[in-house]
Amino acid sequence: MTTAAKTHQEPAVYVYEAPVRIWHWINAFSILVLAVTGYFIGSPLPAMPGEASDNFLMGYIRFAHFAAAYIFLIGFLGRLYWALVGNEHARQIFFPKIFKRECWEGAWHELKWYFFLNKEPRKYVGHNPLAAISMHILFVWGSVFMIFTGLALYGEGAGFDSWQYTYFSSWIIPLLGQSQDVHAFHHLVMWVIIVFVMIHIYVVVREDIMSRQSLVSTMISGWRTFKDTRKIEGDEDT
Repeated sequence: MTTAAKTHQEPAVYVYEAPVRIWHWINAFSILVLAVTGYFIGSPLPAMPGEASDNFLMGYIRFAHFAAAYIFLIGFLGRLYWALVGNEHARQIFFPKIFKRECWEGAWHELKWYFFLNKEPRKYVGHNPLAAISMHILFVWGSVFMIFTGLALYGEGAGFDSWQYTYFSSWIIPLLGQSQDVHAFHHLVMWVIIVFVMIHIYVVVREDIMSRQSLVSTMISGWRTFKDTRKIEGDEDT
C-alpha cells in the first residue's frame, strides 16, 4: 500500500517591483565599495616605493569611491522617483506612517519579537513598522547626509567654479565648522550605516528562518510567500 504525497500551497503576494529589486542590489554593491574605499581614504595606505607614476593605488581607490558615490546618488534619486510612482510597498521607507498609533504599537511588538520577548511576529505583506521606521531614519536620512557631505568634500577638489562647490561646499562646510569636521561627520555616519547594514542582514536572515515568510528570496523574485494562514496586518504595511 502506497501513501500519497502530501502537498501544500503557500500564499504569495507580489511586493517589490523590478525597479526596487534592481536598485536594492546595485545599492548594496555601491555601499560595499564606498565603505571599503572610504575606509582607506580616511586611513591611507603607506607610501609606495619607486616612481609615483608607477604607483597610483590611492588614485584608483579614490576613483572607485567617487564612481560608486555617483552610482549611489543616481540610484537614490531613481528610488525616490519610484517611491512616488510605484506600488504602496515602494513608498514605505520614504513615507512611514509615523502619525498612526498602530504603527508605533506594531513597531514595539516587533522590537520585543527581535529580543525574543514575544512568541511570534505579526504578519505583514511589506516592511513591518519597525523596519519602515528604522530604514527611514537610518538609511534614507543617513543617505541624504552622506550624499550632501560627500558632494561638499568633492567640491573642494573640483574647485570654486564647480557645481559641487557652488551648491554644496559653499554652505555645508561653514555650517558644520570646517573641512576636517565634515570629513569626521562623513566618516562617522559611514560607520552608522555599516552597523545598520549588518543588523539589517542579520534580521533578514533571522526572519526568513523564524517568521514563516520569505524575505531574501522576495528581494530576488518580488513575491513574498507565507508558510502559515495567520491574519495579515492591515494599514501598517502600506
